[in-house]
Amino acid sequence: MAIDGPSGSGKSSTAKGVASARDLWYLDTGAMYRAMTWWMQHHGVDADDAAAVAEAAGRPDISMGTDPAAPTVHVDGRDVAREIRTQQVTAGVSAVSAVPAVRERLVAMQRETIALARSRAAGIVVEGRDITTVVAPDAQVKIYLTASAEARAHRRSGELSGSDIDAVQADLARRDLLDSSRADSPLTQTADALELETTGLGLDEVVAILLELTDRAVAAAGAGDRSGAGKAVGEKQAEGSAAR
Repeated sequence: MAIDGPSGSGKSSTAKGVASARDLWYLDTGAMYRAMTWWMQHHGVDADDAAAVAEAAGRPDISMGTDPAAPTVHVDGRDVAREIRTQQVTAGVSAVSAVPAVRERLVAMQRETIALARSRAAGIVVEGRDITTVVAPDAQVKIYLTASAEARAHRRSGELSGSDIDAVQADLARRDLLDSSRADSPLTQTADALELETTGLGLDEVVAILLELTDRAVAAAGAGDRSGAGKAVGEKQAEGSAAR
């Protein structure tokens, strides 16, 4: 399953919920870009200096755990799971993630993790901003999560230490613009991805919807119906439109 969407749309909580419920691997690609940003800042590399970031992009050793119950993030052997969630890292991550050398390296790592999961017959839920478009365009189920600006700000402020709601909302607007307008792999929704607006939905409701899509896609694949996942997404889109 590939899940894309802007910051605060509920990607991480939803992806972990789905992965835990179906005993799947989980990969938070946004945390990888945060880890890269943390390393740059920790080593005095200006996040806004694209050339300097590109030159250093191959140096950090980034390791991601894929257990949805306890995902880990290590940089050069150091646990940085909490440190990458600071406002300082948040302020620099869009600039760092826009550098092609950074994206090239991390996308390659992400694809390696997906290939490893497949080689071990283990499904995987991957979330980020370019999963359906670049990293895994062949995913069985493609989801685009979104929510109102207010809801996203409240969710993100709960994740970041020392945050202010108004400041978080302003920063989300800034990141939305940067992420959707960057030249390399901008945040966008594919035509075959289900858009799920999560503002009025609880986490359990969102997870339940995605679990149904996952189960139907797996059943369709087992029956040899390669269009099954697309049909499931299309039906959910129609149900969502009718409900609204």
